[in-house]
Amino acid sequence: MKRSNGWLALLGFGATVAAAGWLGARYSPRDLRTRLWYKRLEKPSYNPPNYVFPIVWASLYSLIAISGWRVWREEDSPERARALRLWAMQLATNAEWTRLFFGEHRPRLALANVVSLESMIVSYILAAKDVDSTSAACFVPYRCMGGICNLA
Repeated sequence: MKRSNGWLALLGFGATVAAAGWLGARYSPRDLRTRLWYKRLEKPSYNPPNYVFPIVWASLYSLIAISGWRVWREEDSPERARALRLWAMQLATNAEWTRLFFGEHRPRLALANVVSLESMIVSYILAAKDVDSTSAACFVPYRCMGGICNLA
């Protein structure tokens, strides 16, 4: 049986994602030292301008919340439980990246984090597809942020 208290739960998923975003934003390049460090990094030519990031991430975080909520609404099952675990793990790993990269200025460790995050995102998409295909589809733009959009 599907859960009926959907809208309140959607707010909870939204708040959880917003909290992860807030934790990550605490380490964004606002302070002068981090801004200078980031400005001096050699970035690829396709690096988007700074004003794009809040727009893109607000959209992605919205899709992440909707995806988790849609999986949560489904009937209890081992597949649902696995998908929700992966959802929570990827969200925590996502928030950790900003701390590693901007907060600690450790790009190599942040790269290892991204590799782990990409694996969790793909694993979540595959797990969510078994529970609710729309939830899996909500994660595809997030997956494409890594530059590779094909999903086995």
